[in-house]
Amino acid sequence: MGLRAMIRKRGLGLVLWAGLATALHSQAPSSGNGIPSHPRELKYSKLTYSPPKAATYRRVLTNGVVAFLAEDHDFPLINVSVLVRTGSYLDLKGKEGLGGMMGNQLRAGGTTSLPPDKFDEEVDFLAATMNSAVADTQGTANLNCLSKDIDKALELFASMLKNPGFQQDRIDLYKNQALQGMERRNDKTEGIQAREWGRLMRGDQHFSTIPATKASIESITRQDLLDFHKKYYHPGGFILAVSGDFKTSEMITRLEKMFQGWPALTTSVPPVPKPVHTLQPGVYMVNKSDVNQGRVSIGHLGTLRDNPDFYALSVMDDILGGGGFTSRIMSRVRSDEGLAYSAGSNYGFGVYYDGVFQASFQSKSPTVAQATAIVLEEIEKIRTQKVRQEELETSINSAIEIFPRYFATAGAIAGTFANDEYTKRKPDFWDTYRDRIRAVTVDDVLRVAKKYLAPEKLVILAVGNVDDVLKGSPDKPEFALKKFSKNGEIQRIPLPDPLTMVYPKN
Repeated sequence: MGLRAMIRKRGLGLVLWAGLATALHSQAPSSGNGIPSHPRELKYSKLTYSPPKAATYRRVLTNGVVAFLAEDHDFPLINVSVLVRTGSYLDLKGKEGLGGMMGNQLRAGGTTSLPPDKFDEEVDFLAATMNSAVADTQGTANLNCLSKDIDKALELFASMLKNPGFQQDRIDLYKNQALQGMERRNDKTEGIQAREWGRLMRGDQHFSTIPATKASIESITRQDLLDFHKKYYHPGGFILAVSGDFKTSEMITRLEKMFQGWPALTTSVPPVPKPVHTLQPGVYMVNKSDVNQGRVSIGHLGTLRDNPDFYALSVMDDILGGGGFTSRIMSRVRSDEGLAYSAGSNYGFGVYYDGVFQASFQSKSPTVAQATAIVLEEIEKIRTQKVRQEELETSINSAIEIFPRYFATAGAIAGTFANDEYTKRKPDFWDTYRDRIRAVTVDDVLRVAKKYLAPEKLVILAVGNVDDVLKGSPDKPEFALKKFSKNGEIQRIPLPDPLTMVYPKN
């Protein structure tokens, strides 16, 4: 998900309400009761905002651990998050799912001094929450507690991180639940689409698309969890984000105590591998005969986060499909034609390898082809015609107005800077972000659209009732999914066995 899409999900509504309230309060009355007769008459005061500096919150503990500490005394709560240099990309071959299991059992399996039920009781007694997980390229552990209980909570948290128990019955329970989840892999079109889209983009030999299976989960032992933990869970691989009701100097003392006697290893973690798959354009379909809607993705590989064209591409995508109801794809597919409840796009910027450009929607089976045609039209249009100045200004203003939300809370500040440290984002990113967004022109949008949107490379994936989708709408026979394939062929992707993930031959 892009930066702006994420911020919209977290709090754009609040931003809009706050902006509207400010405007109504400060605008010059245009009618007798002081209420403007049209939204165009709203007057906004110029937004003045300086983002915080990472150096203000960054501390380095005596063992070398980097911690970002942001005080917030509004509520008697403290949040501690640990980012761990690990990931499921480090799973052993044949033991896919190892990282995910370890991340789960780090919290669920108790500690060497407290069995799981006793550990749960201690955490519950403090009214605290603790969790842990391992995702593709990062491990996380989180603590939330009352500030008065921070010492005891940190003691439990440190014990979880340092001395997990990995109790066997909890491991067995996790395995049973994992297998039950696998059995439902082919139940929902959303999950099928995500899985097959990943395979089309990355191939089936990249860590991000190699799934856990019944055999791989059952092969994982308690010793495997201990070995994974020992190798990657140590202070040398940690970055901390701490926010809430504390004094920074006192919290540093607590953190020093938390890591006392725990060696910070300097062993480097293997780099995240890049995909070697060659993308094959075309139209692909997965049959799910028990649904009456088709879920569609259209796109190809994107680019890296540090690409100098990041800013122009962000604006271009916002206008094309990333901007919600102001975007072209949403306006055409939903508002104008009523073919989908939601439609849009996201131009992905990868950290370790290229992201993915993906336009998507869900429509009734007979109108899938028509909606697809509209999305393709909008992609071609933004590549060949300059966007309107009004569209450009709306997108740029949106990016600038919601910018403060990235740092709206102490937790957001500490978390943002910790993630930047983890992914090694360029130090001046936040300082220059708005100026670089402001500098984008209609010519820039056209240039990057031509360069980074490639119709000849597009992959179209539709998941739904194939027969109904291919029939199309009798009222609009001019729309047919086959027309979007160069040779008129539809490549069928069969559903795999959910436990073995072996695909039958077509």
